[in-house]
Amino acid sequence: MSNADLYNLKPSSIIVYSTVWCPDCKRAKRFFGEQRVEYTNVDIEKDPKAMAFVEKINDGKRVIPTIIFPDGEIMVEPSNAQLAEKLDLQTKARRSYYDAIIVGSGPAGLTAAFYMAREGLDTLVIEKGGIGGQVGITQVLDNFPGFDEGIPGAEFAKRLERQARRFGVEILQAQSVTEIAREEQYLCVTTGDGSSYGAQAVLLATGASYRRMNIPGEEELIGTNVHFCATCDGAFYKGKKVLVIGGGNSGFEEGIFLTKFASQVDIVEFMPEVKASQILQEKVASMPNMSVTVNHAVKELRGENRLEAVIVEDRATGEQKEWHYDGVFVFIGLTPNSSLVKGKAELDKWGFIKTEKMMSSMPGVFAAGDVRAGSTKQAASAAGEGATAALMIREYLNSLGD
Repeated sequence: MSNADLYNLKPSSIIVYSTVWCPDCKRAKRFFGEQRVEYTNVDIEKDPKAMAFVEKINDGKRVIPTIIFPDGEIMVEPSNAQLAEKLDLQTKARRSYYDAIIVGSGPAGLTAAFYMAREGLDTLVIEKGGIGGQVGITQVLDNFPGFDEGIPGAEFAKRLERQARRFGVEILQAQSVTEIAREEQYLCVTTGDGSSYGAQAVLLATGASYRRMNIPGEEELIGTNVHFCATCDGAFYKGKKVLVIGGGNSGFEEGIFLTKFASQVDIVEFMPEVKASQILQEKVASMPNMSVTVNHAVKELRGENRLEAVIVEDRATGEQKEWHYDGVFVFIGLTPNSSLVKGKAELDKWGFIKTEKMMSSMPGVFAAGDVRAGSTKQAASAAGEGATAALMIREYLNSLGD
């Protein structure tokens, strides 16, 4: 995008005028990131011309976020609901009752959805983030059967969505589920806007979220210089230096992706050895602008409004070090998104949902994919679990009619 486009009332893409300290700016940018909507961010404190442009739009007031869309519409401090409406995302279901409701739209959720819908079951999918789940932000899927040359994660997610919609699956977007409760013979699913939908069966395909470090400074810098998605936020670091925390497959894969933008990408691992596959280790070793440091613990992130220093400890010597990076990307494992059934269904010691024939200990509530105890956390197996869950749900619904 040209500089002239940044101050145009009809830009070629969405432009968000913001600052790093503004909570509403972070929320709006997080919303676009979750929905995988491309936008250009302009920090008005770094661009006097942008600041003057925002003041002109807002009658002399410096109001942020100010968001300009390609059709010329200007939204000032919009809510997530207003952004969803603008993007034409369906957030309310057309009916109040469904045979089955699926929470989550990754490979497990969408596969289960079209399996059930093609057999005539009324099926609703509810998704708070981008359709496709984490697979949608994967650079390339190389290990999914049938795609011999790999497929971009975003394209794979779009295909799953089209396939589900072709069989009549209804999908809510930018909508969260706040509660699942039993009301007599039905399950009641409540969403973030206060709506309630009934079903005889619910499938939790909510996946897992990237784990946080829980160290001083992390929370304050999330969305500014601390990130959990290279695909979403990597473009902010063109020509800059970034640190990837985590030496597993995710850390190495995301680190390699970040080299498309950053001039230097370094990986730090807590343990004495990395866990990434040999092929990924060899790829990183061949990259001139990547390095790996092991046996170091990240202890603190320092900076007010912006990252100023990363404090690490050499676990072998106890020496404290101060590293300097423009941004930090965290990939240290997964936490299951199982809070909806905490205290209602049996979980394992890590919080994953225990199942028997894909059903949890809460009757009528099933689980598939990354959130399920014993799952392999792979896209191909998640799709397989979705198909299995659909068959188990069909069997369960048939048993209710006996």
